[in-house]
Amino acid sequence: MEITVRKSDLLKELLLLQGVVERKTTMPILANILAEATPEGRLLLAATDLELGLQSGCTATVKKSGACALPARRLLDYVRLLPEADIALKRLENNWVSLRCGRANTRMVGMSRENFPELAAFPAAGAAQLPAAPLRAMIQKTIFAISSEETRYTLNGALLVLKPSSLAVVATDGHRLAHVLQDQLPLEGVAGEVRALVPRKAMAELLSLLEEAPADARVEFAQDDTHLHFRVPYGAEGARRLLSARKLTGQFPNYEAVLPKAQMISVALNRQEFRDSIKRVAQFADERSHLIRVRLEENKVVVASSNSDMGESDEELGAAYTGSPMLIGFNSTYLEQFLEVVAEDEVLLEVKDENSAGQLRPQSADGLQYRYVVMPMRI
Repeated sequence: MEITVRKSDLLKELLLLQGVVERKTTMPILANILAEATPEGRLLLAATDLELGLQSGCTATVKKSGACALPARRLLDYVRLLPEADIALKRLENNWVSLRCGRANTRMVGMSRENFPELAAFPAAGAAQLPAAPLRAMIQKTIFAISSEETRYTLNGALLVLKPSSLAVVATDGHRLAHVLQDQLPLEGVAGEVRALVPRKAMAELLSLLEEAPADARVEFAQDDTHLHFRVPYGAEGARRLLSARKLTGQFPNYEAVLPKAQMISVALNRQEFRDSIKRVAQFADERSHLIRVRLEENKVVVASSNSDMGESDEELGAAYTGSPMLIGFNSTYLEQFLEVVAEDEVLLEVKDENSAGQLRPQSADGLQYRYVVMPMRI
């Protein structure tokens, strides 16, 4: 293998691959990326932790095709420090690789391509076309609600629900649930309902890839017996990156039963004022429970917290509320995370009573139907 590649192009790909590279492993090869030069003038790069795989690449001048595995972190750190110039990369004997850039000349120890795990291939048929912009917005509005507790295996991912004319993403950790839906959205390649449970790490990497995708791009989605596959376009040459994730086993909870169906009391609040008040008041909440009290009174909502070791705080927000006084406890972090990802100026706080789950949603939707259900806390 002997190629020349621009530093900026190589660095961008190496940064993307770092999220997939396995750092804590008994298999040294998983701390490497696979670099392969093709006769078509491409440098293909890949990384995997055996659960998640990412294949990408960039344009290169290829003098001799070939492949080798290189230490991902060391290569990134070194390339980052190089001057803005072309990098000449050449494979030597015994899997050593030389890198030349300007006056810099380095030899790096690599590993054989044969040691690198075989990566999952995109299925030949059955792909659905998902619009990149709505998908990106949906992931941003739900990913924070995915459980990080390893014992709750089926909650360690978000549920993707595809129908011929709608797309939905659902995430929950058992204490709150984020549900976002866009209907009247025709999806090519979807004949009936398709459900896929996407692991949290895969959702985070997919979001990173979607940040670089053109606004009008279409993401190809397909699945086989063991993997979910997302092919995301990038750049101006029609190139695509392939993200493959091993499927999660188990049944996702019946989220439709959690979404409130009964008539609820609805209070409109300024999103920024509500968020800022919660942030200030939460400074005096219990550090473990993050409990704050939300009190509904005539023409106002009061946000309050207290801690015997630190003090207490409360703030009033103007609101058109005329019902009986009501006091509900919430986890302040859960409320803040919702308010951070909503773009609308006003949100609706909807409650049934002091012991039932509350719901937050934007007052005006931008095509997305966003519902965020939060369980109350004991005060």
